[in-house]
Amino acid sequence: MNWKEREEPLMLAILTVAIAPALALMTFIYLSKRIELEPLPLIVRTFITGAILVFPLLFVQYAFETEGIFQSPLLKSFIMAGLLEEFFKWFIFLFTIYKHTSFDHHYDGIIYGVAISLGFATVENIIYLFANGIEFAIGRAIFPVSSHALFGILMGFYVGKAKFNSDLKRIRLGLALLIPWSLHGTYDWILEQPFYNWLYYIIPFMIVLWVLGIRKIKLANDHHIKLVKEER
Repeated sequence: MNWKEREEPLMLAILTVAIAPALALMTFIYLSKRIELEPLPLIVRTFITGAILVFPLLFVQYAFETEGIFQSPLLKSFIMAGLLEEFFKWFIFLFTIYKHTSFDHHYDGIIYGVAISLGFATVENIIYLFANGIEFAIGRAIFPVSSHALFGILMGFYVGKAKFNSDLKRIRLGLALLIPWSLHGTYDWILEQPFYNWLYYIIPFMIVLWVLGIRKIKLANDHHIKLVKEER
């Protein structure tokens, strides 16, 4: 077996394990909507938009790293990762999805927020696994990929609240950025700690994230069902 024949199955395996967690999470979020599923082409386009977003952000992060700007663990976590990534996801959400006619229910915000986040997480995951090896795939699926999905749930929940309830609209749009930013920054800051410390913090942190995410899914669904019953 020559080099090319050995490399092709490995590349396929890396691509598969890098993409699979995002597809599983996206399917779960999509099918969790109890009434009127969203159009798949728009979800795919939103996912691709999030994926493309990785490349300019990698360039910006590399430029700052080269110049030694915001490179302390705290600033790197909250500015270079949390703020930079969540701001551009939030901006893309508002610019491309917020006024779209298919975004017509509160829960839809969660679907599109997760699509943007998982698009970003998938490309980031592919790059990481090609650089570091397929043996990191399970850990990447449990922590970075799922955390991006959960940040997307929280962002989408508050964007949906802002769109379909005019009260406190600006505050809710602000929360759609502030909450994912602060949680993302905290997540990255935990990972900056020595290995024997971060593992004790990241597991309870992820449990809290999942509890928050599942609760927001339930609240958005309940709000949707309540409106449908009122219309009848």
